[in-house]
Amino acid sequence: MRLSSLSLIVVCLVAAAAAGRARVSSEDVRSQVMAHERAFAATMAARDFEGFGRYLSPEAVFMTGDGALRGKEAVQKAWRRYYDGAQPPFSWEPEQVEVVGSGTLAYSTGPIRNAAGRRIGSYNAVWRLEAPGRWAVVFDRGCDCRE
Repeated sequence: MRLSSLSLIVVCLVAAAAAGRARVSSEDVRSQVMAHERAFAATMAARDFEGFGRYLSPEAVFMTGDGALRGKEAVQKAWRRYYDGAQPPFSWEPEQVEVVGSGTLAYSTGPIRNAAGRRIGSYNAVWRLEAPGRWAVVFDRGCDCRE
């Protein structure tokens, strides 16, 4: 009786470990990141500065024309001005998301539009899976359109 109970426990532990290692499909991961990117962008439209901060990794690096903002606090300090005021000065949306095979790192890109809806640039962002189901921006760079 004791041996069969021990065997059952071992089988359950092995099955649980295998289930924990089960991979989510690339398409599922892509959809998760796309949804996170859309929700991140929605913080601008909603004027939700605290929500913006929830999508930033503590190690976030936002590239600027003359350097980089390093760390969540620096990014928030610089971006606060975009959230002050009744109307958002710009918007962005993902057009493409790609993920690495491990499903823990993703790249998103898409247009940046001014308040009138005219495309004024594009962005590139790297997202990292920081906890189950929680993606955060690690790198971000916006670029002006050169049309």
